[in-house]
Amino acid sequence: MSEEEIPEIPEVASDPPKPLKQILEAVLFSSQKPMSAKELCTSLKGAAESGDPSAVAHAKTKEPALREALSELAVDCAEEGRTYEVRETASGWQLVTRADFAPWLRQLYPENRPARLSAPALETLAIIAYRQPITRADIEAVRGVAVDGVMQTLLDRGLVKIAGRSEVPGRPLLYETTQFFMEHFGLRDLDELPNSGELRRIELPKAPIPEEPAKTETPAADAEAPATEPEAKAEEPEAHAAEPETPVAETETPVTEIPLTEEPEVEASEPSAEESPANPADQARDSD
Repeated sequence: MSEEEIPEIPEVASDPPKPLKQILEAVLFSSQKPMSAKELCTSLKGAAESGDPSAVAHAKTKEPALREALSELAVDCAEEGRTYEVRETASGWQLVTRADFAPWLRQLYPENRPARLSAPALETLAIIAYRQPITRADIEAVRGVAVDGVMQTLLDRGLVKIAGRSEVPGRPLLYETTQFFMEHFGLRDLDELPNSGELRRIELPKAPIPEEPAKTETPAADAEAPATEPEAKAEEPEAHAAEPETPVAETETPVTEIPLTEEPEVEASEPSAEESPANPADQARDSD
């Protein structure tokens, strides 16, 4: 057969790369948790190792292109009236069923009824969400009642966590919302809270700052007292030793300077012989 008679083999047309938004839809549909932009990029890079042309084409996708494709997917879900939607939370993106289909979906999981929070618990959670981190004393100052039981409920549900300690005296614990709180309420950040800018500026009552106990300063004063006493005692002997050397004691004793001219007056005042008592010998002679 001549070369002219050899039929040409038609080239097999390869499938065009799949759109990025469809790939992301499949990944989010199969994922059991929200996926961040970093996790989605890692998934696209790992798929390129299979050698699939579509996977290789999207292996170097950057985050801006990833966000654009997710936005297109969200628009498609809304315009086509699909039963699910793309939701972005603080943890990433996730496909969730729309809320208006909840009555039928609950029949699939009757035992997994969502636990409802009481009104006091919701009030306490709202105060923490808008003013976090916040101490328990400040929460009670706003609500006007004790919140011990409510705080324990929020901690057990994983909606609130301990964020550290305040710098005021006593160092009370600080509380803030958790990542589960953001996912549960479908929030990307705290700025998406209703009227967040206005409610954060409102002045709320605060608990008085406790004062430092006064007894903490007493040990320092006691510690200094013994140090000063020995010094005073050590100076006392020097003061006594210096007393004999000072001439003040000699000048202040005028007794030694009494004039002797007063003695004749004393002699003149002595009684005469007649007035003086008789001698015993003379008394005996007179009696004879």
